[in-house]
Amino acid sequence: MQKAVVITGVLGGIGTGLAKTFNEAGYTVIGMDIKNTPSPYSHIFVQFDLNEYCNNAGYKAKMETYFDEIIPDLYVLINNAAVQILGGVEQIHVQDFNHTLNVNLTGPLLLSQYFLSRLEKSKGSIINIASIHHQLTKKRFISYATSKSALVGLTKAMSVDLQGRVRVNAISPAAIDTQMLRDGFDNDEAKVKQLNEIHPSQRIGKPAEVSKLALLLAEDALGFINGANIQIDGGISNVLKDLD
Repeated sequence: MQKAVVITGVLGGIGTGLAKTFNEAGYTVIGMDIKNTPSPYSHIFVQFDLNEYCNNAGYKAKMETYFDEIIPDLYVLINNAAVQILGGVEQIHVQDFNHTLNVNLTGPLLLSQYFLSRLEKSKGSIINIASIHHQLTKKRFISYATSKSALVGLTKAMSVDLQGRVRVNAISPAAIDTQMLRDGFDNDEAKVKQLNEIHPSQRIGKPAEVSKLALLLAEDALGFINGANIQIDGGISNVLKDLD
């Protein structure tokens, strides 16, 4: 039987890479995203609002009824969807903070709860896409860094709670060449070039590098990896920048 994977945030840079890699590996890809545009590597696409899923009981019930119809079996759940709303301590609005937590943290928990019986039956796993911001962050990333730190904590706690039932791991990418990253640098190529150069690898990451790591974590061959948070960061977490 063909294995199925659910990938949230499938239309983003990393999400597209995940869908492509798992598609090429023979998985049935169920892609979900808040945007409703074609998903070239998804066999099934669902327009899905994680924030609404966390806040609206009626919407949650409706979507789960639909999932019951289209996703009878599941081998991997990849919680990849994320929002990045910038703001410092003095500027951040509580509604933006809560929105970030819903999409980046509470949503992954609720989806894990909902799909748990299917994942347990298939002896599958959950992969949470966290971020280097769980450990190293910048100004104005209050909401995002908090949510990703908590997602790593959730990963570890779930792996202990579900021991022997479902494996749970996280991947924490640093700078990955996506449109979200470039938008964060105002699409300034000089800034992106400088970002490449400060990494020991002398380049930033590619979405395919994250997705290939996710595929390895999903497969039985590395089944002893459980409760891990694997950083894929080009060595940037080892850098202590000196004064110029």
